Amino acid sequence: MNLDLRLPMGLMLSITGIILLSFGLATRTRPELYARSFGINANLWWGWVVFLVGLIVVGIGRRGQGRIEQRKQGKMMAKTPKRR
Repeated sequence: MNLDLRLPMGLMLSITGIILLSFGLATRTRPELYARSFGINANLWWGWVVFLVGLIVVGIGRRGQGRIEQRKQGKMMAKTPKRR
């Protein structure tokens, strides 16, 4: 199986980022939750960071998956007998 591990890892990070983002958006009107972080909505900001990193990792993984597919096709082309 030729699966680039960056794809599922990027998807996992993106989903985690979406969960953090949604919690940060849902609780932005409750300042008592963010008193310990000096009033900064850490869930919202870290949700964005984790989501964007996940998208970058997915993009890199898709590029790597494309290279794997090209190598497979190149090997298949090399194995086919040439006609004269």
